[in-house]
Amino acid sequence: MCFDLHCHFLLNYSSNPVCCHHIRKMEKEYVHSFLAFLIVSFFMRPNILAGGDSLLSTFCEEKFKNYTLNSPFENNLKLLLESWSASASSWATGFNNTFVGEGRDRVYGQALCRGDVNSTVCQICIENASQKILKQCKSEAAIIWFDLCQVRYSFQNFSSMMVYTGKYPDQKRVEMNKKVSNPVHFVQVLTYLMNYISNVTAFDPSTRMFATGEIKFSRKKTIYGLVQCTGDMAQQDCYNCLNSALKELQECCSSLEGGYVVSRNCNVRFHLDRFYYGSGLMLTYPTSNEAKWKIWMVVIVSCIPLSVLAVIVGFWASYHGRKKRTEIDDERSQNELIHELSRPTGVDITEEGELISSEELPFMNLSTLMAATDNFSDSNKLGIGGFGTVYKGVLPDGKTVAIKRLSRKSWQGLEEFKNEIIVIAKLQHRNLVKLLGCAIEGQEKLLVYEFMPNRSLDLFIFDSKKQSQLEWKTCYDIIVGIARGLLYLHEDSRLKIIHRDLKPNNVLLDHEMVAKISDFGMARIFGEDQNTANTKRVVGTYGYMAPEYAMEGLFSVKSDVYSFGVILLEIISGRKNSGFHLTGQAPTLLVYAWKLWNEGKEMEFVDPLLMESCMITQILKCMHIGLLCVQEDPADRPTISMVVVLLGKESIPLPKPKQPALSVGRVIQIDRFPISNIYPSVNDLTVSVPSPR
Repeated sequence: MCFDLHCHFLLNYSSNPVCCHHIRKMEKEYVHSFLAFLIVSFFMRPNILAGGDSLLSTFCEEKFKNYTLNSPFENNLKLLLESWSASASSWATGFNNTFVGEGRDRVYGQALCRGDVNSTVCQICIENASQKILKQCKSEAAIIWFDLCQVRYSFQNFSSMMVYTGKYPDQKRVEMNKKVSNPVHFVQVLTYLMNYISNVTAFDPSTRMFATGEIKFSRKKTIYGLVQCTGDMAQQDCYNCLNSALKELQECCSSLEGGYVVSRNCNVRFHLDRFYYGSGLMLTYPTSNEAKWKIWMVVIVSCIPLSVLAVIVGFWASYHGRKKRTEIDDERSQNELIHELSRPTGVDITEEGELISSEELPFMNLSTLMAATDNFSDSNKLGIGGFGTVYKGVLPDGKTVAIKRLSRKSWQGLEEFKNEIIVIAKLQHRNLVKLLGCAIEGQEKLLVYEFMPNRSLDLFIFDSKKQSQLEWKTCYDIIVGIARGLLYLHEDSRLKIIHRDLKPNNVLLDHEMVAKISDFGMARIFGEDQNTANTKRVVGTYGYMAPEYAMEGLFSVKSDVYSFGVILLEIISGRKNSGFHLTGQAPTLLVYAWKLWNEGKEMEFVDPLLMESCMITQILKCMHIGLLCVQEDPADRPTISMVVVLLGKESIPLPKPKQPALSVGRVIQIDRFPISNIYPSVNDLTVSVPSPR
């Protein structure tokens, strides 16, 4: 086929190509395909050279033992990356999630192309990224980001690792370092644009997890935005990932003319120049300066007192300003905590002047704990709660431990992690569970405890088969052990600790049936002269919370005494306080105990299985102490030190108890992360029973 020079020029460079006499003779279908090829060549290939091969960032995780030259793992990795060099048609969706190999040598791979490029461009970018990541990373897991695609591999399954770990790549483009002239208004318009297209991306299936948009920032300037999630994400997971990325984007780049944040599962980007192919959603910012002026005119004409308006506006600005500052401070504190705790040599955490160092709390490798739990296998799962899952593990030295893997989707899990380290790492007592160490790598946060072979107290006192294994002497020793553990927390330790979630699930039993209090994620540290505190966010478990805490958010050492009293009565009766109203005997177990006490029928309250081995006077005394602990007024309840004295001496007369609270209301354990199922508390350090508020 021949072309004259004029025709060749028109076909390759004109916006309106004109066919010469050679082309007119061709079949119509051939012309269309040939023109399509030329258009792709003209419009797409230069951008591949300019941007598609532009490396944004690379992250290589630390090398692990099984990854050596020509190892099965490396060979599987090469096979996986080579498999992506198939025909361009295999990249029609722009996403691939696969694996190669078996067992410990299996390699999981994931590749994603930007949603605005075709399959040919996608394939070229993936090939370049695969070659680059193989050269740059010799590790167990890695990810590489280009302008038009990203490639990732790991020895772990991605489906269990959808965690946001955002990264702000080094910005080498000069234009992205230019600051905008009106940053306040710019941030408002940018936020509106990015939030809008993020919602579309996450919840509109037709977008295939990708969206672009544009919005006028001023008469002459437009903001262009792009967001994308990997194709394996659920809608809510995508939205959460984008929401986290947008917060970082605002923090790093909101006053600049452009910026982007990349992560494993989602990416966000904006610029004042169009950087994506095709057209995006055309948006209009809902409030303009002219509209504001019209509002003021209406206000003036309507003669609304300016003083009233000023008060309203001032209140609104103050409220939202505090809320925004709180969100930013929380986000920064969370990021700072992760970075601080991630230091391999140890950390210093200041909390009421107290420090935690690596000498007090050993730091362990994530790979060691993964091996100990067989990669967090379900067969090693001991229990699950609002903050994460607990696994049984065996360390390289043969020691059996319990490993709590905090939820990676919960920032509250991070707060619990910090709280647990601050509180329990500095406490050593026979009746407190011992924290052996922790591990922090990326978004993984794990706590390692001594293993309790007899699991938790609730499995004995509420199980008809295991109740027979508990003689009264064992029960009495458990009661005294819990009381002594609380005494240490309240009065004898370096810190004054309020547990706030004491219940049978959080009382663990070692091989000698010694009681150990666990789960300090909700605990609060009090000052030496502090007796009470108030919170707007009530946490705990229905049936064990003191009435003043459940109803008003007031808590103190007497709140823990109330919870202890409930446990004491549950041990004696072998019945749960929560759900007791279903028996028809009384609204709660506490009211039932009070009723029988006043009627002189105390022995009807005692578990028949305990009657065979108990000392009647001792068990009635414990019931009396339990009723003293659950009195409605905190001032009427004894301190835990007095409880220990009463339990230890037979001769001390006991005051007459007053009526317990009829109801403590229903309060959920964690308001943002309710648990849909109740799991058995097997050495469980976090399990709670939630109820709707």
